[in-house]
Amino acid sequence: MNTFYAANLLIYAGIDIIACLALNLQFGVSGIVNFSFIVFQAVGAYAAAVLSLPPDTANGGFQHYVGGLQLSFPFPWIGGAIAGGLLAIPVGFVVLRKLRSDYQAIALLVLSVIANTVITNADKFLGGAAGLALVPPPFSDRIDPNSEGYQYFYVGITAVAVVIAFALVNRVVNSPYGRSLRAMREREDAAAAIGKDPVRLKMTIFIVGGVIAGLSGAILVGFIQIWAPSVWLYPETIILFAAIIVGGRGNNIGAILGALLVPVGFEEVTRLLNNNPNIANLGPPNLISALQWVAIGLLILGFLWFRPQGVRPEPRRVFEGGPD
Repeated sequence: MNTFYAANLLIYAGIDIIACLALNLQFGVSGIVNFSFIVFQAVGAYAAAVLSLPPDTANGGFQHYVGGLQLSFPFPWIGGAIAGGLLAIPVGFVVLRKLRSDYQAIALLVLSVIANTVITNADKFLGGAAGLALVPPPFSDRIDPNSEGYQYFYVGITAVAVVIAFALVNRVVNSPYGRSLRAMREREDAAAAIGKDPVRLKMTIFIVGGVIAGLSGAILVGFIQIWAPSVWLYPETIILFAAIIVGGRGNNIGAILGALLVPVGFEEVTRLLNNNPNIANLGPPNLISALQWVAIGLLILGFLWFRPQGVRPEPRRVFEGGPD
């Protein structure tokens, strides 16, 4: 196997795992249908990009953006994570306080469309539709980013981020706080009746999920070195939801399995089929890419109908006790 191909696959797998862990925390454990999840990943990527890029007058001034602080690693990644959490505060305050869960999903989906449209047309803010290019990867001043060694170095720092994200999410899920989140997910009124504040629970976990989503975006932009509105269209969120449903809602290991099966597996199979001339030339252009979305939709419907608990169901804890 080509070493660059293997490294790329591992890095994308790590990024998708981090994103799925964050979405599983919001949707799987807490019941928040965050259809704007990709926006939080995008804001983390934009923040990391402008923190690591030089001022926009550099490189001939061919692109325009705010910031350009040219900070070294790990500050762009930290800034991306913070940006995701900061965005979650006003969004959660508006959406999660008064709206029912179904209206929350609609409002968050609308937010995703609005955010993409605004950034696309604000060319002086974050590059507009053209986006940002030449984003410096971590330690590019010390290691050649095009070398084989750098590829595996990036795999290593991505793996560290995956371990940190998994440890944080696992700690939340298995804590008494995690049990409160699941109680709110199953029956919000009952959770409120025993003294839990659903709004506070939702806001807190929405912010935590935003932080982790922002981190995944920061890692991604540092690797691909470009970012544009076409990269974070709202259907990308549907792929992550499919991963959670397939892997097992509410289960962190299931989220990892789902990330490997859907975003990594399905997209990689599509790419390989498109590169096969005997298959790519069948039917109209982009047929394979279009069928990918059909396959993902059928996969979601199939699991919801035949195995809604996913490949690895959420563990159920039964507590025995009480008076004899």
